[in-house]
Amino acid sequence: MTRSNILVVFYSRSGTTRNVASVLARLLNADLEEIFDRQGRAGPFGYLRSFVEALEQRPADIVLPKCDASAYDLVVIGTPVWAGSVSSPVRAWLVANRARLKRVAFFCSFGRRGEQLALAQMHALAGKSPLAECKITTREARHGEASQVLCDFAARLERKLSDVRRSEMER
Repeated sequence: MTRSNILVVFYSRSGTTRNVASVLARLLNADLEEIFDRQGRAGPFGYLRSFVEALEQRPADIVLPKCDASAYDLVVIGTPVWAGSVSSPVRAWLVANRARLKRVAFFCSFGRRGEQLALAQMHALAGKSPLAECKITTREARHGEASQVLCDFAARLERKLSDVRRSEMER
Protein backbone atom coordinates (compact mmCIF):
# COMPACT_ATOMS: atom_id res chain seq x y z
CA MET A 1 0.00 0.00 0.00
CA THR A 2 1.17 3.53 -0.69
CA ARG A 3 1.43 6.27 1.96
CA SER A 4 -1.80 5.89 3.87
CA ASN A 5 -2.17 8.81 6.33
CA ILE A 6 -2.96 6.42 9.17
CA LEU A 7 -1.77 6.67 12.75
CA VAL A 8 -1.57 3.68 15.07
CA VAL A 9 -1.56 4.86 18.68
CA PHE A 10 -1.34 2.50 21.64
CA TYR A 11 -0.42 1.91 25.25
CA SER A 12 1.37 -1.22 26.42
CA ARG A 13 2.40 -2.20 29.91
CA SER A 14 3.81 -5.66 29.18
CA GLY A 15 4.78 -5.31 25.51
CA THR A 16 1.95 -7.38 23.97
CA THR A 17 -0.05 -4.40 22.70
CA ARG A 18 3.19 -2.74 21.53
CA ASN A 19 3.98 -5.78 19.39
CA VAL A 20 0.48 -5.82 17.91
CA ALA A 21 0.61 -2.07 17.19
CA SER A 22 4.02 -2.40 15.51
CA VAL A 23 2.76 -5.17 13.25
CA LEU A 24 -0.35 -3.17 12.33
CA ALA A 25 1.71 -0.07 11.58
CA ARG A 26 3.91 -2.09 9.21
CA LEU A 27 0.92 -3.76 7.53
CA LEU A 28 -0.85 -0.41 7.08
CA ASN A 29 2.27 1.64 6.30
CA ALA A 30 1.15 3.86 9.18
CA ASP A 31 2.83 6.17 11.64
CA LEU A 32 3.19 4.74 15.12
CA GLU A 33 2.87 6.52 18.45
CA GLU A 34 3.11 5.05 21.91
CA ILE A 35 1.18 6.60 24.79
CA PHE A 36 3.47 7.21 27.76
CA ASP A 37 2.31 7.34 31.34
CA ARG A 38 3.94 9.89 33.65
CA GLN A 39 4.16 7.28 36.42
CA GLY A 40 5.79 3.89 36.10
CA ARG A 41 3.67 0.76 36.13
CA ALA A 42 6.40 -1.81 36.73
CA GLY A 43 6.14 -4.46 39.40
CA PRO A 44 3.28 -5.45 41.68
CA PHE A 45 2.43 -1.88 42.73
CA GLY A 46 2.25 -0.76 39.09
CA TYR A 47 -0.02 -3.70 38.34
CA LEU A 48 -2.23 -2.87 41.32
CA ARG A 49 -2.46 0.81 40.33
CA SER A 50 -3.41 -0.22 36.80
CA PHE A 51 -6.11 -2.54 38.13
CA VAL A 52 -7.61 0.11 40.44
CA GLU A 53 -7.61 2.80 37.73
CA ALA A 54 -9.36 0.41 35.35
CA LEU A 55 -11.99 -0.54 37.92
CA GLU A 56 -12.65 3.11 38.76
CA GLN A 57 -12.51 4.08 35.05
CA ARG A 58 -10.00 6.79 35.89
CA PRO A 59 -7.77 8.27 33.18
CA ALA A 60 -4.01 8.20 33.77
CA ASP A 61 -1.70 11.20 33.69
CA ILE A 62 -0.06 10.82 30.27
CA VAL A 63 2.67 12.62 28.37
CA LEU A 64 1.39 14.90 25.59
CA PRO A 65 1.39 13.11 22.21
CA LYS A 66 3.86 14.06 19.50
CA CYS A 67 1.48 13.34 16.61
CA ASP A 68 -1.58 15.48 15.93
CA ALA A 69 -4.50 13.07 15.51
CA SER A 70 -6.39 15.60 13.37
CA ALA A 71 -3.72 15.29 10.65
CA TYR A 72 -4.69 11.67 9.94
CA ASP A 73 -7.54 10.19 7.92
CA LEU A 74 -7.68 7.25 10.32
CA VAL A 75 -6.42 6.70 13.84
CA VAL A 76 -6.17 3.09 14.98
CA ILE A 77 -6.18 2.97 18.78
CA GLY A 78 -4.93 -0.02 20.75
CA THR A 79 -5.25 -0.95 24.39
CA PRO A 80 -4.63 -3.87 26.67
CA VAL A 81 -7.71 -4.98 28.59
CA TRP A 82 -7.34 -4.25 32.30
CA ALA A 83 -9.96 -5.64 34.68
CA GLY A 84 -12.43 -5.90 31.79
CA SER A 85 -11.83 -2.28 30.84
CA VAL A 86 -9.86 -0.01 28.53
CA SER A 87 -6.47 0.86 30.05
CA SER A 88 -6.31 4.18 31.92
CA PRO A 89 -3.60 5.66 29.61
CA VAL A 90 -5.74 4.96 26.51
CA ARG A 91 -8.78 6.34 28.35
CA ALA A 92 -6.81 9.56 28.97
CA TRP A 93 -5.64 9.74 25.34
CA LEU A 94 -9.17 9.29 24.00
CA VAL A 95 -10.56 11.96 26.35
CA ALA A 96 -7.83 14.41 25.30
CA ASN A 97 -8.09 13.71 21.55
CA ARG A 98 -11.78 13.00 21.01
CA ALA A 99 -12.43 16.24 19.09
CA ARG A 100 -9.39 15.67 16.82
CA LEU A 101 -10.45 12.28 15.48
CA LYS A 102 -11.82 12.03 11.93
CA ARG A 103 -12.13 8.25 11.75
CA VAL A 104 -11.18 5.56 14.21
CA ALA A 105 -10.59 1.85 14.49
CA PHE A 106 -9.91 -0.03 17.71
CA PHE A 107 -7.98 -3.07 18.78
CA CYS A 108 -7.45 -4.65 22.15
CA SER A 109 -5.20 -7.36 23.44
CA PHE A 110 -6.51 -9.54 26.24
CA GLY A 111 -5.77 -12.64 28.22
CA ARG A 112 -9.11 -14.16 29.09
CA ARG A 113 -12.09 -11.82 28.79
CA GLY A 114 -13.32 -8.25 28.92
CA GLU A 115 -12.60 -7.37 25.31
CA GLN A 116 -16.22 -6.50 24.43
CA LEU A 117 -16.58 -4.03 27.29
CA ALA A 118 -13.18 -2.46 26.58
CA LEU A 119 -14.12 -1.90 22.93
CA ALA A 120 -17.52 -0.48 23.92
CA GLN A 121 -15.76 1.94 26.29
CA MET A 122 -13.38 3.02 23.52
CA HIS A 123 -16.36 3.67 21.24
CA ALA A 124 -18.04 5.81 23.89
CA LEU A 125 -14.85 7.70 24.75
CA ALA A 126 -14.06 8.44 21.09
CA GLY A 127 -17.64 9.46 20.36
CA LYS A 128 -17.38 7.78 16.96
CA SER A 129 -18.24 4.44 15.45
CA PRO A 130 -15.10 2.59 14.43
CA LEU A 131 -14.45 1.53 10.85
CA ALA A 132 -13.43 -1.82 12.32
CA GLU A 133 -12.48 -3.50 15.58
CA CYS A 134 -10.05 -6.26 16.42
CA LYS A 135 -9.84 -8.46 19.49
CA ILE A 136 -6.58 -10.32 19.78
CA THR A 137 -5.59 -12.74 22.50
CA THR A 138 -2.14 -12.67 24.03
CA ARG A 139 -1.49 -16.05 22.42
CA GLU A 140 -2.52 -14.86 18.93
CA ALA A 141 -0.44 -11.68 19.34
CA ARG A 142 2.70 -13.83 19.56
CA HIS A 143 2.28 -14.74 15.87
CA GLY A 144 3.18 -11.18 14.84
CA GLU A 145 2.92 -10.61 11.09
CA ALA A 146 1.92 -14.26 10.66
CA SER A 147 -1.26 -13.59 12.67
CA GLN A 148 -4.29 -14.10 10.45
CA VAL A 149 -6.33 -11.97 12.87
CA LEU A 150 -4.04 -8.95 12.32
CA CYS A 151 -3.74 -9.47 8.57
CA ASP A 152 -7.53 -9.67 8.25
CA PHE A 153 -7.97 -6.55 10.41
CA ALA A 154 -5.45 -4.57 8.34
CA ALA A 155 -7.10 -5.67 5.07
CA ARG A 156 -10.56 -4.76 6.42
CA LEU A 157 -9.30 -1.31 7.44
CA GLU A 158 -7.72 -0.65 4.05
CA ARG A 159 -10.93 -1.70 2.29
CA LYS A 160 -13.22 0.38 4.51
CA LEU A 161 -11.00 3.46 4.35
CA SER A 162 -10.85 3.15 0.56
CA ASP A 163 -14.66 2.87 0.42
CA VAL A 164 -15.06 5.99 2.61
CA ARG A 165 -12.63 7.98 0.47
CA ARG A 166 -14.38 6.88 -2.73
CA SER A 167 -17.81 7.88 -1.42
CA GLU A 168 -16.44 11.27 -0.31
CA MET A 169 -15.02 11.90 -3.78
CA GLU A 170 -18.40 11.06 -5.36
CA ARG A 171 -20.17 13.76 -3.33
